[in-house]
Amino acid sequence: MNNPTTYHIALGSNKGDKFKNLQDAIDAMFVQIGTIKLISKVYKSPAFGFESDDFFNCCLVLVSYFEPQSVLKLLLNIETAMGRTRINKDIYEARVIDLDIVFVEDDIIDTENLQVPHPEMSKRKFVLMPLNDVAPKIKHPKFNKEVSVLLEECGDKSILEPINIWLKNPSKVLNFSSYNYIAIEGNIGAGKTSLANKIANDFNAKLILERFADNPFLPKFYEDANRYAFTLEMSFLADRYQQISDDLSQLDLFKDFIVSDYDVFKSLIFSKITLAEDEFNLYRKLFYLMYKELRKPDLYVYLYQNTTQLQENIKKRGRDYEQNIADEYLEKINTGYLEFLKTQKDFNVKIIDVSHRDFVNNREDYLWVLGEICQD
Repeated sequence: MNNPTTYHIALGSNKGDKFKNLQDAIDAMFVQIGTIKLISKVYKSPAFGFESDDFFNCCLVLVSYFEPQSVLKLLLNIETAMGRTRINKDIYEARVIDLDIVFVEDDIIDTENLQVPHPEMSKRKFVLMPLNDVAPKIKHPKFNKEVSVLLEECGDKSILEPINIWLKNPSKVLNFSSYNYIAIEGNIGAGKTSLANKIANDFNAKLILERFADNPFLPKFYEDANRYAFTLEMSFLADRYQQISDDLSQLDLFKDFIVSDYDVFKSLIFSKITLAEDEFNLYRKLFYLMYKELRKPDLYVYLYQNTTQLQENIKKRGRDYEQNIADEYLEKINTGYLEFLKTQKDFNVKIIDVSHRDFVNNREDYLWVLGEICQD
């Protein structure tokens, strides 16, 4: 999964209910493009370069997994859906909504339909003043000057008036403040790591990822399960115990909560499937000696995927040692998790069926999953 990109977007409107137009555009960007991190004040400014009603302008910081050209296309679609018709891009005109990409991190883009940084931004106070609210220290990658400096040096003499009504950030509707520690669990290929990554990026969480890739016994287990099952499960238990103990004990003042792509109890679920009875009985004793010392998650999310979808996901990610996993094994894991979760009284558990949801590539599905997690 690609890392998200930070965009700075300028918005303007001078037709109809201008404040509502800005809010509607922000809501549409949240649903279609990405998470809104910050929104500036709204400023009333005179029309620039032509005679018309005053504009309402603002800027926002948006984080998205889409590439710049895709973001531009989605912004133009939002403009069109809101009733804007572009007749001639070189002619200034009144508009229901105007959405412009100002910065794409420190990238310089020069294509036929997209220039970044926006070529006129340094000349326009109605862009620089709200941009200064949300990103005063960001440097223009061509001019090597901070936004605050560009604002001071701007020759635009327009008088801007701040509006004493704040736009609402739709991202704030998704509230994780009730939880200090969330564990995302699921079967092999359910998407737990992808979801944990996205939540950490979008909501300023400390991310704990299982270090399964470093386990030398995992490929051997898939080749000869009987021989390597106990060794594998013991190595996983030791590593999970150490990682959870270390990572949860390290306070990060700059993060709002913790999200992990596993809970250590998975060790008991998998070992019950893979180990012989006498080995499992020994393993269970060792497990509970360790488990009682560990911090438990405030919320345990189980992503349920049907076996067909799990196999498709496993094939897509292409790990050689996973390609021959039997349906029966995946079904036993699902059954093991569900039986375990039904008996839990100490956990706050949410089971979410994502069999028909592509929350990695489809933002609407991703928002649906977040809504299920945050729902009381």
